[in-house]
Amino acid sequence: MWDYSDKVKEHFFNPKNAGAVADANATGEVGSISCGDALRLTLKVDDATEVILDAGFQTFGCGSAIASSSVLTEIIKGMTIDEALKVTNQDIADHLEGLPPEKMHCSVMGREALQAAIANYRGEEWTDDHEEGALICKCFAIDAVMIEEMVWANKLRTVEDVTNFTKAGGGCASCHEDIEAILEKVLAEKGEKFDYEAAPVKQPVVAEVKLPLTNLQRIKKIEQVLESLRPSLMADGGDVELVEVIGNTAYVNMTGACNGCQMAAMTIAGIQQRLMEVMGEFIKVVPASEMSKLVNIA
Repeated sequence: MWDYSDKVKEHFFNPKNAGAVADANATGEVGSISCGDALRLTLKVDDATEVILDAGFQTFGCGSAIASSSVLTEIIKGMTIDEALKVTNQDIADHLEGLPPEKMHCSVMGREALQAAIANYRGEEWTDDHEEGALICKCFAIDAVMIEEMVWANKLRTVEDVTNFTKAGGGCASCHEDIEAILEKVLAEKGEKFDYEAAPVKQPVVAEVKLPLTNLQRIKKIEQVLESLRPSLMADGGDVELVEVIGNTAYVNMTGACNGCQMAAMTIAGIQQRLMEVMGEFIKVVPASEMSKLVNIA
């Protein structure tokens, strides 16, 4: 497990400004649920002064994604949109008293959602510029332009750095050489030299035959993960129990303080993300109440 700061935990367990803003006049959406993280940011901007009066977020992702989205809304409220555009992903991480290196991409997602929302307010068609560069990482659809921008803005020096900030290279690893080439190019422009000797030695990819989990094995693994998460939930007076597993869908009951909590959906999303990380397969986590719909359909 990663070492999270108290600020990250605070914004995860008690997120600020969760949900859509009423009467929002600016919306920014980035990410993809299929890739693991997605963020919708809504803003209420005063048309006369262009001050951000209110901000809200809806996030599908891990604890760092929720915390980054939460703290972003706190940072930008009261700013003009021009001031907000100067907020960097590092500002988001700093307000959280740091993020694990492997989770810095969550702060990048927040910055892009803010840019998209402001473009939407101005009636502009926002583009992340990713389509303008050659596609480098096919696993996460990350192109050369985004990698170059992150290397410049965050002083990245290794493939591991790039993966932490963008996810590029975090899948099959076939794009590592292309990432190294980008690092060499950008560092040369800065008058520096990329150290290939410090780069990780690539190991040959060996095909592994992985048998699918039986339903009993899947249930046991899900129970183990829920047991590891239970202390955090119980600390806030809540809990979770596994009701049923059908295929790749786990049906759970949120109990105690988690039952009926407005943040229950985000907690379930966090549980789902953790299950996918541990089990290495897609797992859908839904409230047990959804099972009744299956019965009615049948």
